[in-house]
Amino acid sequence: MIVYNIRRAKYAKQLMASGVANRWNKDEEYVIYVGSSISLSVLEMVAHRNTIQANGNYRLLVIEVNATRKDITEIQVKDLPANRRSIHSYPALQQIGSDWYRQNKTLLLEVPSALVPSEKNYLINTRHPAFHEKVKLLRTEDFGWDQRLL
Repeated sequence: MIVYNIRRAKYAKQLMASGVANRWNKDEEYVIYVGSSISLSVLEMVAHRNTIQANGNYRLLVIEVNATRKDITEIQVKDLPANRRSIHSYPALQQIGSDWYRQNKTLLLEVPSALVPSEKNYLINTRHPAFHEKVKLLRTEDFGWDQRLL
């Protein structure tokens, strides 16, 4: 499968994770958030636009993940709290992601987008034993933000 990540250019030279807490992970859990499409990745970034620097230098990472269904843990909307789209759901969602990360059974966590529930985002566990074997940065491309989005 091909997935996408948009980030500042200075962090785009290799596949790495910051370990900073986010919707699906706690601090010191090294996951890469990716979208199933470029447009979903853009939309997810725009939703967090306080982190976008309009004049910043961004790159689109095109990532190949050689995964089978057994490499993926799937989370469905029905299994999530009713307030899953709210920032108030972060503790519950972080616990779900943290449990997945610590168990280290699968390379990917498939989650419904909070913005477009029928589309999928993925977390890639960079500490999973299969990470270096199954995850490959195919290429990076310059990415410029359309000012109408910001």
